[in-house]
Amino acid sequence: MTFAGAVRTCLRRYATFSGRASRSEYWWFILFTILGSFLMDLVDSLVFGVPVLASDTMPNEGPLSVLFGLAVLVPSLSAGWRRMHDTGRSGLYLVYPAIVMLGIVAFVGVLAGFGPLLQGDFGALVGGGGAVILTLALIVLFISPLLVLWWLTRPSEDGPNPYGPNPHEVSS
Repeated sequence: MTFAGAVRTCLRRYATFSGRASRSEYWWFILFTILGSFLMDLVDSLVFGVPVLASDTMPNEGPLSVLFGLAVLVPSLSAGWRRMHDTGRSGLYLVYPAIVMLGIVAFVGVLAGFGPLLQGDFGALVGGGGAVILTLALIVLFISPLLVLWWLTRPSEDGPNPYGPNPHEVSS
């Protein structure tokens, strides 16, 4: 699939989370979103005076960059979802890092909420166990995006799978 064909396909299938997307379709669309974001940053800096590189005190999100990001959010998610289908995995695998983050936030919130109740030896035991669990959770948080990236780079599953026919074997 070509760059233009991938962009057309992903934008035409804007919110289609069923079916499969080939590697080339997904990665060409990701390149499009990166180039589009960079171009919108440049236009924002020329038209609105928004700095291209962010500083600690001033974000670099101009209105065109924000609009472009919102416009490609759903097609990026749907293309990634279909890409996971192409490798034989559920599209939910794409959001595993977000699920891990929510779990860590919930865990820290629970520990913070029970902090005053956990005093003495029992509190030290639970606090120490909590630190171990939190450390393991942070390791999983670090690994999960890398794992998702790995899955996104895997070749297509041969033949049809539960999510549809192989995109390389279907003639358009």
